[in-house]
Amino acid sequence: MLSEGTVPRQAPPDTLAAPPLLDRAAVQRLVPHQGAMCLLDAIAAWDATRIVALALSHRDPHNPLRREGDGALPAICGVEYALQAMAAHGALRAAGRPQPAGYLSSLRGVEIGAERLDDLPGPLLVTAEALATEARGFIYRFAVEGGGRRLLAGQAAIILPEE
Repeated sequence: MLSEGTVPRQAPPDTLAAPPLLDRAAVQRLVPHQGAMCLLDAIAAWDATRIVALALSHRDPHNPLRREGDGALPAICGVEYALQAMAAHGALRAAGRPQPAGYLSSLRGVEIGAERLDDLPGPLLVTAEALATEARGFIYRFAVEGGGRRLLAGQAAIILPEE
């Protein structure tokens, strides 16, 4: 459990069979999203440049990103899962202190390998790797995988507000 001002141990990204480093309650302390809008259920691993998160919320019929009518969760919604992993990574790098909410400024090279997320069994594996970190923003490469395949991947640029 992450307590105020502490940094959890850093595990190699390939330790997905191990219990999560941080559970959902700890994730909610790291990201600006709360309640059902916090889409991540655990942080499995992280280091100075990379984070690996797990999510089960894609199967939740009350997921706030589902479409009205047919209830589908389009694969493009995986971008929000990746953005929350990036926010958690930023807070972890800042010794567990939540950071100001960033703003998505661009997406590049997004490849979508599925139509929807809600029909996949098991957890989503969300990875994000910081390619560039500056005082006012970040560039991350991200991927969302599930059901043994890559569902979504791309690159995101995040701008932090002036303080």
